[in-house]
Amino acid sequence: MTSVRLEIMRLPHGADLPLPAYQSENAAGLDLMAAVPANAPVTIMPGARALIPTGIAVALPIGTEGQVRPRSGLAARNGITVLNAPGTVDSDYRGEIQVILVNLGGEPFAIERGQRIAQLIVAPVLHAECVESDNLNQTARGTKGFGSTGRERIDKNPKHRP
Repeated sequence: MTSVRLEIMRLPHGADLPLPAYQSENAAGLDLMAAVPANAPVTIMPGARALIPTGIAVALPIGTEGQVRPRSGLAARNGITVLNAPGTVDSDYRGEIQVILVNLGGEPFAIERGQRIAQLIVAPVLHAECVESDNLNQTARGTKGFGSTGRERIDKNPKHRP
């Protein structure tokens, strides 16, 4: 597994929280924790969203991005997910990482200090050179859009015919 150096600065309101960490040997994401006040959890009502601070800022290496993704357990058990998943942290951003959580469940959900709320994945980034073209190379799919892939195979299968 390839590794990169990730510099992390604890902000005053996150000083007592542990640094993000992988929870298993081959985990892809570092767990991010909520840096909300201990005496003031943030309750997210069903259908509502909240911006949750993590108490950290990072210096991602040039050529990488941080992808903020949901934690599967929160999503499966409580309907709590990252609204703009994956959220992107650019390598030149030095502000606090904050997570936009949304409650898609049916019950209010309290976010407490130190709770693991999301994952941060450090991933490589390629920059594209945009070149205008009047003629794109043709493919078998062509301009068929949403829901079109695999459709021909289904249409030819007698079990799937109406």
